[in-house]
This record gives sequence, C-alpha cells and structure tokens, in this order.
Amino acid sequence: MTNNRERAARAVLALSASTLALGLATAAAAQTAAPKAEDTVEAVVVTGFRASLQSAMNLKRNESGVVDAIKAEDIAQFPDLNLAESLQRIPGVSISRINGEGRQITVRGLGSEYTRVRINGMEAISTTGGTANSGGTNRGRGFDFNVFASDLFNSIAVRKTASADVEEGSLGATVDLNTSRAFDSRKPQLVLSAGASYNDLSEKTTPRLSALASRTFFDGKLGMLLSAAYEERHLKEEGANITRWAVGGSNGGFNAASTVPGYTIAQINSTNAATGIFAPRIPAYVSYDIKNRRTGLAGSIQFKPDSDTEINLDMLYAYLAGVRKEAQLQAIGLSRATTGKPETIIRDGVVVGNDLVYARMDNVDLRTQSAYDELNTEFKQTTLSAKRHFGSRLEVGALMGFADSTFTQPKSTIITFDRANSQNYSYDFRKGRAPQILLGFDPTDPANWSAINGTSEVRIRPTFVENQFSTAKVYGEWEANANLKLKGGVDWRKFEYDSYGLYRTSETVSQTLTPAQLASVSKVFSGFGKNLNLPTGNATAWLVPDIDKYDALLNIYSNTGIYALTGTNNSSARGQYGAVEEQDTGLYVQADYRFEAFGVPFRGDAGVRRVHTRQQSAGYAAVGGSVQRVEVKRDYDLTLPSFNLAADVTDTFVARFSAAKTIARPGIGSLSPGGDVAVQGANRSFSSGNPYLNPTHSKNIDVSLEWYPRTGAMIAAGFFYKKIDTFVATQSEQRVYNTLGLPDSLIAGTSATPDMVFQVSKPVNTKGGNLKGFELNVQQPLTFLPGWLSHFGVIANYTYVASKIEYPTSSAAGAPVVINDLIGLSKNAANATLYYETPTWSVRGSLAYRAGYLTQVPGSDGNTVQGTNETLNVDMQASWNIRENLKLTVEGVNLTDEFNDQYVGDSNRLNVYTHSGRQFIVGLRYNF
Repeated sequence: MTNNRERAARAVLALSASTLALGLATAAAAQTAAPKAEDTVEAVVVTGFRASLQSAMNLKRNESGVVDAIKAEDIAQFPDLNLAESLQRIPGVSISRINGEGRQITVRGLGSEYTRVRINGMEAISTTGGTANSGGTNRGRGFDFNVFASDLFNSIAVRKTASADVEEGSLGATVDLNTSRAFDSRKPQLVLSAGASYNDLSEKTTPRLSALASRTFFDGKLGMLLSAAYEERHLKEEGANITRWAVGGSNGGFNAASTVPGYTIAQINSTNAATGIFAPRIPAYVSYDIKNRRTGLAGSIQFKPDSDTEINLDMLYAYLAGVRKEAQLQAIGLSRATTGKPETIIRDGVVVGNDLVYARMDNVDLRTQSAYDELNTEFKQTTLSAKRHFGSRLEVGALMGFADSTFTQPKSTIITFDRANSQNYSYDFRKGRAPQILLGFDPTDPANWSAINGTSEVRIRPTFVENQFSTAKVYGEWEANANLKLKGGVDWRKFEYDSYGLYRTSETVSQTLTPAQLASVSKVFSGFGKNLNLPTGNATAWLVPDIDKYDALLNIYSNTGIYALTGTNNSSARGQYGAVEEQDTGLYVQADYRFEAFGVPFRGDAGVRRVHTRQQSAGYAAVGGSVQRVEVKRDYDLTLPSFNLAADVTDTFVARFSAAKTIARPGIGSLSPGGDVAVQGANRSFSSGNPYLNPTHSKNIDVSLEWYPRTGAMIAAGFFYKKIDTFVATQSEQRVYNTLGLPDSLIAGTSATPDMVFQVSKPVNTKGGNLKGFELNVQQPLTFLPGWLSHFGVIANYTYVASKIEYPTSSAAGAPVVINDLIGLSKNAANATLYYETPTWSVRGSLAYRAGYLTQVPGSDGNTVQGTNETLNVDMQASWNIRENLKLTVEGVNLTDEFNDQYVGDSNRLNVYTHSGRQFIVGLRYNF
C-alpha cells in the first residue's frame, strides 16, 4: 500500500472525525440558542436531497430496532444511479464492484451471503456474471444490485437488528427495497428524463432514459403507477492479471540451468512455502471491452375501497444484457508442468524478501487469447398483498408472490494462440504496481504465433443459473390497549436453485493452422494502457484471435464433431450441475409495547420465531470409482427469540438496546453434493460442495445512542457484538490428482495428467468467533451559518469491525489451523459527503473509503492469504432547477479512477491490478 493511499485514508477518517466534532459543536450551539424542545422539532419545508435525508432520519428515529434508510429525493429520482452506491453511504455498509459500479454489499463485516434482500416485502435473489477478478458467476445467496436501475425504487431500509415478524436468514442485515406506488403521491405524476453517460477510458457515450406515470382514480380509491428505465454502458477494464504467485519448485520447478545471483538452484526450486522463493504464475496484461444494456419496468396497482381495506399488486422486471470481449497476453508456461516451467531458464533475477520480483528468462511459453462472453440476467417478480382493519384494534393481512432470476451465458468462448520457448522474456515488479513485461519480439506479427492441436485451446462453455422464490404469508395484529399490540403470523417460502453448463469433450483438440490461416483469423489489439502508468517498453498492442473469423473458417459453434458440446457425460461440464430446493415454514408471535419508567417513555418489541427447514440438494460425485448423480435430503428446526427496546430519554435523545438470536443458511453453491474438476490452461482444481453444512448461528447485542438536536441533524453511535457459533470456510489444499480417489477419466481430454498437483477445496463448518465493532454517524445541515453558507451540510460516518476466526489448512486429522480476519471484513470504513442546496442549485461530493480485506484463507498455491487492498472512491453530483419542473443534472462517478488492487501473500504480491475509468453523466428531467 502506498504512502499516498495511506494519506488518503487518513484524510477520510480525519474528515469523518472533523465532521463529528463539527456536529457536536453546532448542535450544542443550537441547543443554547433554542433551549425549548418544541423549537427543535418545528416543521421546516425542505425539498430535494435534504428532504430525503430528513425522511430517512424520521424512519430511523421511530423504529424500535436499529434501522438506517435512504429515501428518493423525488419520485423516480434516487440519490445515486446504482443502488449499491447509495447503500454504501449507510454506516456499516461496504460494497464490492464490477465494471466500475456496485455489485454486492457487506454489512458490519459480513458479506453478501449473510444479508437478505426483500423487494416489496418478498425475499429475492438477483444473480449476474462477471470476470473471475470480480467474483465470477453468482451461485450463492448474495444479491447483485447492478441488475436494477435505481430510478425504479422509492426507498431502501437496512434492518441491522432482528424482530420476530421479519423472516430469518440474515446475520448482517435485512435490506428492504421498495418500488414506487401511486399512493406515495396522490397527485397525478408524469416524469420524463433523458441523459448521456461517458466513460473516459473507453471514450464512449451511451444513452440513459427513464419515465414514470402515476395517477389515482375514483376519488383516490384506485391508484396505478408504471415506471420504466433504460441505460446503456460501454466501458473498458484494463490492467495486470498475474493469477497468483507460487514457489519456484511448483509445477516441476525451473530448468536446472537457471541462475539468480546469491541463490542456489535448490533455493530457487524449493517447494517450501514458508522459506521458498515465490515467482508469478502467469504474468499477464488483460483488457476487457464491456457493453451493457439495462432495462427495467415497475408497475403498481393499489386499491383502497374503504378506509379499512388496502390491496397492492407490485410487479418488477429487469433485464441486464451484457457482452464482454477480452484480449490477454500471458506467460502461460511459468505455471505449466512438463513442457513449460521445467524448460524455462532464468538468466538473471532479483529477490526481495521471498519474492522473485525481477527475472530475465529464456524458453518461456507465451500465449495470446481472445474471449467473448454474452451475459444476460432476467429478473421477474410479482407480489400481491392485502390488509384489512376490523374495527379500530384488529388488522389482518396476507402476502403472496413469486420471483425468478435467470442468468444465461449462452456464449462463453476463449481461443488461444501460442508461442513456445520464447527467448529474452523478462518481467519486473520494481517499477510500480503495474509490472514491466518485455517480450523480446514483435507480438503483433502473425508469424510469431502458432495454433497447434494439443496445445492451443478452443473453450466453449455456455452456463445457466436460475433462482426462484415462492412466498406466502398471513398475519394478524391486535391492539390490546394503547400500550400493547400483539402480533402473530405464519409464512412459507420455497427457494429453488438450478445450475448447469456445457463443455467440449477436449478443449485442446483443435485444428493446427497454417501461417496463412492464422493470419486470416487474427487481428491486432491496440490502444492498451491508457492511464495505467505502464513502465517503458511494455507492449500496448499484440495479435489476438479474431473469434468471428475463426468461427467462419472452422464453424466452432456448429455443436458437431470436435466442437460438439456435452453435459453430464462430460467430466468438466458435470461440475457445473447443481440443484437445491429449500422450503422454510415459519411461525412467530410478537408483542409491541409501550410503557413509562422513571419518567422516561419506552417502546419496543419482544417475540420469538420458530422455523422448520427442509432442504434437498443434488449433484454429481464420485461413488465407488464412478461418477453418479447424488441427492441428499435433510431437515432442521430453529427457534429464534428477539428483543428490541428504545427509550425516548428526552425529546431529542433516543437510546436503544437489542438482543436476538439470528441465523444465516449456507451458500447455495456450497450445498451441492457434487464436485467440479476444472482444467483451464495451467490452472487445475477440484472443488466440491457439502450438503451437510450447518447454518451459522449468532447471538447478537446492539446498543445505540442517537441525538437529534435540531431538524435535519443527528449524531449517533452504535455498538454491536455477535457471538457466532460457526463459520463456513473453504478448506483448501494442494493434492496430486491420483490421491483424490477420482477416476482418471475425469481429466481425459484435458492438458492435465494424474501425476499433476491440483488445488482442492471444500466448504466446511469451522469454529466460530466473536465479531464486534462500533459505528459513528453524523448529519448536520449548516443552517446556523450566515447567508449563503447556511445552504451547506455535511454527512459522515465511520465503522470499525473486528473478528478473528480459525481456518482449516487440510482435511487431515489434527491438521493445524490458521487464525486470521473474517473473509470480506474491512476493519475500517468511512464515508463523507459535503453538500450545498438551494431551491435552484444542488451540489454534493462524496468520499467512500474501505480498508483492505481478505478473500481467501489460506490462499492458493502456498500463499498465506488472498485479499483486496483498500479503496477510496470519489463521486460528485450537481443539479440546476432551470424551471420549477425542469432540472439539469451532472454526475461524476469514480473521479479518481480507483484501481481494483488484489494481492496474495503477506508481502502484498500483486495478483490483479485493473481500472475501469471515470464515468460522467449529464441528464434532463421534466416533471409534468
């Protein structure tokens, strides 16, 4: 991590602390100037960003538990263009990104697998695909927020504490997304907006459109709303992709003639991960060209025939269509056994610590590859809810709904050209985070590359993942008196997951091309390295396969002959198959209460939830030396008590205490009884699921103190503690294939042999641990300042989280464990926003800091860990109300062009270093 990065992180934390101090000082001044309680809650008419902050603050203040919210500034106008980007402004919430925009969230150090998302009161999962560097295809319970246009939504609430009337399944938080409804605004609405988005790395401009129409009929008894949004994005992601580091002795070690000053060949080729010398496995540069089209539709019909009855029908549709093209230039031979690494001779090198940071080599196998992927997500949800009051004390209600998220990758193709035993190749990691890679030849000349049967690859791997949710719920609420309300209900949820893929029988079987043929099916990729600060001499252009021309010549999509695709009878594709069905039936009772003690009014709830889960999973596994479809069924019961108490200590001060037992079920992809043998170039792995994984149980304590000194102002501190009984960790080790008990037929037709080392992984329940931390949150409009300065305001929050857990290192009995931070946990996170708002102008700038976090423990290939370094994102928004109903907006996202910086090992060895540029959006919004 650089000194500049550390200074930037300290700046964000200092700004958060300064804002907190400023909030305390100004709030104190406000209290002095206006001691009367009624003056602090006087009605102030505000609009826009300040109005959304005030509305969200009111929701937080009135809840019994710990809830944070985000409200739309106006109908069809959310504060951020991406829902995850908005969520990261909430204390305790951090996000992971894909293609420069938010994809998933982490809440209080617990990743997306531990967070439930409900849309209009119904649980849902949204899944997308991505590069391996951004999480790949989502086969878990995590929710991908990048599927949806934010204009379709009216509010987000993040429930960090549990109550019995909210379904179980979350350790981090339950996130409620709500689309707009006609009764949100009783007056007729027609909103149109149009804009354009520009990415400075791709240098492409794309359109953005949205519309909303809403109206009530029959004296307000019937309301209808329809909204639509369409957006295109065209961007690039470029940088270095090293695919981890490994000790010199791995994959057969370097050639015995290798020389590194000061080291013997035995030291160079040591296989001891503790003392050996680590070298990059596949030094490479990569460029992704990404085009996305995001379409969204939301509709709502509300019917209120009388004051006691309300019926709501909500519908949501989203379609994310993406095309990703890849150009990559890599030293594949450094991780290839037999004919790769053992033939490579190190002529010179420099070791820093235990890392071979510079090397000049001969006999290096190089590869250039093109990839083409189509990635489509279709999401559909329909929810019907109704409630009826019987008299003034009894209310009954029901909800039913269905949601479907289908991810399809109908085309996923990689074609490679190769260059064996290239001379005078060198890499150098001493010249900056992006390494210098010198090839020693012209990589744009077709004569310098070959396509050879048995070495070059043609991978065709279509993939499909579907998630379905069905929900039914009935409940009743009886107000016994002014201080007690009794609640009870029954809910049923059915979740279905299905995943499959198709592969070629052998991806290294292809036609050997003549030099003329290779030249005819290739093209030069150029323009690489913009804003990457590449060291001098790096290639910015190289030859790549032209997939369209290759197909035209060889008909690779014909699904015949050597290009035929197979499913469960193919050892590689078989691992993509998995099916899970989960049914949860819950029953809850809860009492909402109010009372006064010692002159202080209290309010809260206490309840218990009882749940029965029936789970069935299926996959393909090795049984008695052959591979068979295996099904596993299991049942378990859960009892989950919860308690929330809020004390309105004064008119401006609220104290909260919450205690609950919560659970999170294991990730869907982890429950398959099957296994996946994967051979991709020099990467060889065997991963299996575990249908007997237990849910993660947690006992939670939350304490929150909140001060609301004046309208629009809040200073809050929250403390949380979770005693977690078990985590699901990935048990990872290196094993020779012929020791796994798997038939050799599973790797027939691949480049792997039974005597090669595979990375073997399996999810297991491990010993739990304690998670603890605190949140600080301040919102302060600077209305006490004179003149134009009174239009400023600040928002800042800071979160600290700590948790240490045990990670297994091997499946062997008595194997040692590693104690390290929880995967995905950033110890420090901070956000700060400075805004200026008048009836005509609105400007705000935001900083979002997330400390580094681990992604795998232990790491692969002998590395102690794998992780992602800290990030600091800077965004800006401005708007001008040209007329009362016409607004011009300008937005800048990722203004510092933050890099995705991933590492392996304790020495911060570079693994991934890519960026996707800055995004600028200009738009007009007209409200009729």
